[in-house]
Amino acid sequence: MGAARAARAARAAGTARAAGAAGAAGAAAGAGATGAGPTGPTAHASGAHPTGGPGPGGTTGSPGPGGTTGGPGSTGATGGPGNGPAGHRTGGPTGGPTGGRSTGTPAGGVPGGPAGRRPGGPVDAPTTQLAAAAPRATAPSAAATADRTAATPEAAAPGDDKKARKAAKKAKRKRTGWRRLLPTWRMVLGGVLTVALLVIGAFFVGYSLVKIPPANALAMKQANVYLYADGTEIARDGDINRENVGLAQVSKDAQHAVLAAEDRDFYTESAVDPKAMLRAGWNTATGKGKQSGSTITQQYVKNYYLGQEQTVTRKVKEFFISIKLDRTESKDEILEGYLNTSYFGRNAYGIQAAAQAYYGVKAKDLDPARAAYLAALVNAPSEYDVVAHPENKSAALARWNYVLDGMVKQGWLGASERAGIKFPMPKDATVPTGMSGQRGYLVRAVKDYLAKNKILTEDELTAGGYRITTTLQKSKQDAFVKAVDDQLMSKLDKKNRKVDTYVRAGGAAIDPKTGELVAMYGGIDYVKQYTNNATRRDFQAGSTFKPFVFTAAVENDARTTDGRTITPNTLYDGTNKRPVQGWVGGSYAPENEDQRSYGDITVREATDKSVNAVYAQMAVDVGSDKVKQTAVALGVPADTPELVSSPSIALGVARASVVDMTQAYATLANHGRHGVYTMIKKITKDGANAVKLPGDTETQAVSRQAADTTTSVLQSVVQNGTGAPAQAIGRPAAAKTGTAEEDTAAWFAGYTPDLATVVSVMGQDPDTAAHKSLYGAMGLDRVNGSGAPGSIWAQFMGDALKGTPASDFDLQLQPGADASQAPPSDSATEPGDGGRSDSASPSTSPGQDTQGQGQTAGQTQGQTQGQTGGTPGTTTPGTPTTGGAGGGTPTTDGGAGAGGAGGNSPSGGGAGGAGDAGGAGGDAGGTPPTGGGDAAGGATGDGATAGPGPGGL
Repeated sequence: MGAARAARAARAAGTARAAGAAGAAGAAAGAGATGAGPTGPTAHASGAHPTGGPGPGGTTGSPGPGGTTGGPGSTGATGGPGNGPAGHRTGGPTGGPTGGRSTGTPAGGVPGGPAGRRPGGPVDAPTTQLAAAAPRATAPSAAATADRTAATPEAAAPGDDKKARKAAKKAKRKRTGWRRLLPTWRMVLGGVLTVALLVIGAFFVGYSLVKIPPANALAMKQANVYLYADGTEIARDGDINRENVGLAQVSKDAQHAVLAAEDRDFYTESAVDPKAMLRAGWNTATGKGKQSGSTITQQYVKNYYLGQEQTVTRKVKEFFISIKLDRTESKDEILEGYLNTSYFGRNAYGIQAAAQAYYGVKAKDLDPARAAYLAALVNAPSEYDVVAHPENKSAALARWNYVLDGMVKQGWLGASERAGIKFPMPKDATVPTGMSGQRGYLVRAVKDYLAKNKILTEDELTAGGYRITTTLQKSKQDAFVKAVDDQLMSKLDKKNRKVDTYVRAGGAAIDPKTGELVAMYGGIDYVKQYTNNATRRDFQAGSTFKPFVFTAAVENDARTTDGRTITPNTLYDGTNKRPVQGWVGGSYAPENEDQRSYGDITVREATDKSVNAVYAQMAVDVGSDKVKQTAVALGVPADTPELVSSPSIALGVARASVVDMTQAYATLANHGRHGVYTMIKKITKDGANAVKLPGDTETQAVSRQAADTTTSVLQSVVQNGTGAPAQAIGRPAAAKTGTAEEDTAAWFAGYTPDLATVVSVMGQDPDTAAHKSLYGAMGLDRVNGSGAPGSIWAQFMGDALKGTPASDFDLQLQPGADASQAPPSDSATEPGDGGRSDSASPSTSPGQDTQGQGQTAGQTQGQTQGQTGGTPGTTTPGTPTTGGAGGGTPTTDGGAGAGGAGGNSPSGGGAGGAGDAGGAGGDAGGTPPTGGGDAAGGATGDGATAGPGPGGL
């Protein structure tokens, strides 16, 4: 038995030494982890202690450099191959599993590979790890071995080591804190790959499913029908004006201009721009508005194969069709198609039709200047038409310059040639006769209204098929045309008076209660004069802006510089060229009409006589910024040209349109309640209500007291001032006149409780489009607001309101509006022209054509003193007396009072008394050069017939 045990011990010792060598070999092959095997319960060392005590070198061998540990020691401590000679032992009779495997390569020995652990035998210790011989490490001391043995008195179960390692590894991988919220790299990578596969799959599915459709049959598209409120047809549009041409028939300059405007990299880029497409699709899907960014290929696909709707579906189809088209057609073919299908405005489809519509030339003859303008139009045909919208010329010029600069940048145009190019003004539009007369103006106004209010785009209208019922009333529309013809056009002599060729007219009427535009006069004929004079914004509004200043004063409870509340009876200094006080923006001293001075004058009278000095000062007292806010609240658009916060705002330097001013006056008529005017009742397509219209958004723009007090002041203008023509309609009315600088435009703006109407007569050169003065037009020295504009207003309003019962204004006035005020503390007699205060009876110089002069001297006297009949004035030679006015009640003809004989005074025969048809003017003015009153009678209501004698100088 002893010999057998010794033999087994010797064999175990040899095996342990082999294991130590294997550990060294594992260190050479790769860094291995130190294995820890559970102890064997009755391991016997190979030393001289048969009872199983530790061998001479200790029971546990140290791990070799990078190698794995040996099998379990006899005392239960973990053995391992060491470099010492005593690092070997035998396993116990039942043996535990071997140590952990090395992470080295299998070539490093059995312990270095994944199979580096083997179970022990049933009696002996586990099989040790084998490898090539290696230097031995110094064995641990017996004491250390004893300590480790004591620390592990019992052997571990064979599977505990594996479980412990798994638990340790799992604990190490566990993430804590905010890291738990983040996806792992495996998750991210998996997600990216999944999305990529989905996108690729969707692309191939879409590419295979979307086919190139047949081209749009534009010849089959429907016309749009425009109707009056009663269903009567105004006009139809929809005829396609297009002539297809080959690319060789389009000048290189035109080709390059379009590329510079729309897609400069067309010949080098792919058919689509994915980034722009995604942006456009997202913005469309999320309701952020229409987005472009498409290539020329995509635009061509939209124009030729698809429609104009802004939907994600259409964008997707456009994407795939563009890719397919780019593979089947050349770039030249795509560009040719694009040039033939693009819309350029003026009902011109394609570059050939556009060249003829704007410049009367063929596409092959387009030079860089004209080509660049046509290319600019593709982006916004209506907005950049400088003839239809002269107020947008600056925007059109900016776009035109952008195109030319792009041509230079791409090398298609020389810098020196570019420097010498001037803007080529397009010719007036030539339109089909179906748009002649007022029809074209109305249709164009409807289209602009729909686009501005985002109801329908011009592209959608171009698709056709809509029936558009407007708020325009045919009877009132016809009445407007007749009034302009009777009171203006019939009095022009364009053959003998060149100035008469400059005359234009525009007008609009709005129902104050509903905000509906019921009539509009755009010009003499859309075929002859393309620009709509009712909607253009390039003429000053003049003194028709003054009521907004007073409205702002009441609305803001404004006070004068010396602390007096501004009311109709507040006194102001009306001295001509009086410097405005309290304005920090520099010196401002406006002139009054005809250089007249008035001294202390009430706001009401200053409004009657349109005194600039008073209203400029009032604008500063109120605050010009508040005046602007009030004008915008009443209905003047905030983007109106020259609508600035300065004292000049009171004089009407703003270039508001006739429709804009009508809307603002309608708000005053409606007691300060304002809603954006409308001209559309309904829009149907295929017999259904196809388009939802904006709802009623009426608000109290200004207080009722502010609006109504302004109305009371404007009623005084009708009774005592320049608004006298409004008396002819025989019902309560409020009005104001205005004149632009250099008399380039004259205005009459007024209203009744039932209708607000504004008329403007303008001067414009038909060839150069330059603004022209109206001096001498109609054979008169000048045209002012109470002249032709007032006559047109009176005739139209009388006809338009025929059959409508007359009603009075229901006014709620500002507290103290009727109370008199003391003069300002610093009042002084103004120097005036003539050296005296003439607030009661203004002085004039001989020969002056002063607005309202005859009314002041004769009309007022006739109204207040001569109700039954005028008495001719008497004169003493050389005595400055005034002729008597023909009297008359407001409902009967004024008496034919004879004017007094002219003396040395500038005054003379007065106008006839107020009435439906005034009496004759004075019999004769004074004999030149002593001077005398004008013998001519006033307008209807002031004396309709001229006196027989000549007027003085």
